[in-house]
Amino acid sequence: MVGRIAGRGAVLGLGLGLGTVWWWAVLRLAVASDAGVLEGAVAAGGWGLSLLPVHCVAKARAVGAVGEGRWRAAWRGVAEGGRAGGGGAGGGGGAAGEARG
Repeated sequence: MVGRIAGRGAVLGLGLGLGTVWWWAVLRLAVASDAGVLEGAVAAGGWGLSLLPVHCVAKARAVGAVGEGRWRAAWRGVAEGGRAGGGGAGGGGGAAGEARG
């Protein structure tokens, strides 16, 4: 229990420290006339990291994830039960652009 709390504190401290360095770089680029490559690299790197999808789950554990081969079967017009044509209960089968009624 103590190790888990210490681990969370270390992660929080690391995040706050890196966030502080990033803001220092961004503000220095905006205000200081002698800001250089270091500040630019830190600011661009931090911004680039913000674009990463960090809340990902393995496909096998994701709720509602599309199964392997499902899209291929849908494009061929094969329903989940192996029948040709019509869509299944999950709306998986059928050709693209088919009207539903």
